[in-house]
Amino acid sequence: MSDILLEARGVTVRYGATIACDVVSLDLRAGEVLGIVGESGSGKTSLLTCLSGRLRPAAGKVLFDVRGQGLADVYALSEPERRRLRREEWGFVHQNPRDGLRLRISAGGNIVEPLLMCGERHYDRMRGEALQWLSRVELDPARVDQRPREFSGGMQQRVQIARALAHQPRLVFMDEPTGGLDVSVQARLLDLLRGLVRELGLAVMVVTHDLAVARLLADRLMVMKDGRVVETGLTDQVLDDPQHGYTQLLVSAAM
Repeated sequence: MSDILLEARGVTVRYGATIACDVVSLDLRAGEVLGIVGESGSGKTSLLTCLSGRLRPAAGKVLFDVRGQGLADVYALSEPERRRLRREEWGFVHQNPRDGLRLRISAGGNIVEPLLMCGERHYDRMRGEALQWLSRVELDPARVDQRPREFSGGMQQRVQIARALAHQPRLVFMDEPTGGLDVSVQARLLDLLRGLVRELGLAVMVVTHDLAVARLLADRLMVMKDGRVVETGLTDQVLDDPQHGYTQLLVSAAM
């Protein structure tokens, strides 16, 4: 039985006459972390938006292992079913935590809202989950009732991570999860993310321009340039012995 969780077949994304992704194919297995790297404009974020059910491709298919159905075409599902996937089976971590948080409700409220959307109604149990998740992302549980605007940027990102993982998704999409943070904050957040991903056995697709982030988090790497995949392989192999000229330039620029 296949353990493929997500598969893209010939996905093309267009914005008017501009092709953002050009016939991209990939697969992601349960428990695997796939990194997608490339410079700004390479198409990696457009691809992530498409794969996460937020942007219909101009061509190709996005398949997900829907429970009870096997691999199913995400964009052939009804809109309510796609919303269910995003609500129950997927998580999403944005580069800007404010894009992934409800700023007018408390940190604890942000964490338990996905649980509510999955049908949880027991207040004490949800409160306990919020406190536990704040501890897991290394925030003081005593701040459970404070709003995200009272936290620093790095702390907001930790709350967003807790929100994205609290409902135990099978797949998490991450778009530049440490972008815009100070270097010292980035390092600690990356250690935290790596520990949670391994502990929970998550399948993750992470987009980043930072090869150090990719090396730390990803099992496999996919390199994109001008909307096309130019190289793919195990992360250490790609970064230590790049074969494509563009990948070689990326690696040399990061040294």
